[in-house]
Amino acid sequence: MIAVTGATGNMGRLVIEHLLERGVPAEQISALVRDPNQAHDLADRGIDVRHADYAQPNTLQPALRDVEKLLLISGSEVGRRLPQHRNVIDAAKYADVGLLVYTSILHADTSMMASAEEHIATERYIVESGLPHLIMRNGWYMENYTGNLNQVVESGTIYGAAGKGRVAAAARNDYAEAAAVLLTEDHGVDKVFELCGDEPFTYDELAAQIGKVAGTDVVYQNMDPDAYSEALTQAGLPLPMAAMLTDVDEGIARGDLDSNATDLVDLLHRPTMSLHDLIRGALA
Repeated sequence: MIAVTGATGNMGRLVIEHLLERGVPAEQISALVRDPNQAHDLADRGIDVRHADYAQPNTLQPALRDVEKLLLISGSEVGRRLPQHRNVIDAAKYADVGLLVYTSILHADTSMMASAEEHIATERYIVESGLPHLIMRNGWYMENYTGNLNQVVESGTIYGAAGKGRVAAAARNDYAEAAAVLLTEDHGVDKVFELCGDEPFTYDELAAQIGKVAGTDVVYQNMDPDAYSEALTQAGLPLPMAAMLTDVDEGIARGDLDSNATDLVDLLHRPTMSLHDLIRGALA
């Protein structure tokens, strides 16, 4: 049995689709979800839906019954992820799971980004657990830049604090396919994969690509980090979210999310999705 946590989220659903495409029978896939009522479509396809809440340890041990391989998709509650991840790891160890795959962040062991702290702490906890494991250090998702494309095209400006830093982002679907590969092929155990897109780009290049696809002029306006954070809060974002986005851009400026690693391409046996194609699909 292969189990996927966060199975009703964007990443979880894509991983399940790739598992099915790779020939894993639906009845051999467990969708671990916080709210089973949000997973009727998965159950209708024959997938085993199980209640599993990172913050409720009593739900985790029953959910991991008979699970041989587990994909732990990192939690979304920044600042609370480490104790939640520990709950899942403890339950996996109790259930004697044969392989734990965890979605971490690119360069987790050297990154100065605040969000990397919970990831590297989780990685250490996994190692200390003694569970056979694979760590997917995922780079930034391209989709983080396509959610408000219409607004960007209308204003003609991207704002940020990344300077000339490059971000080796990849499409969420590419990371999801890589997870399915690791769950269905033998790539050893106790390994770390640095996963990123094969065409790193600056925000200037991001703006140029958006403008090219949209047929209009789009430019990048770099801001001082404090000014950028203030602008985000004035635009209505909660302070913690504004602080996180600013921290990410500062990390990009330092090179924390840049890489020439080929691990993702090697797992997929193909190039990663191009920024141009993702923007074109999003605008369409």
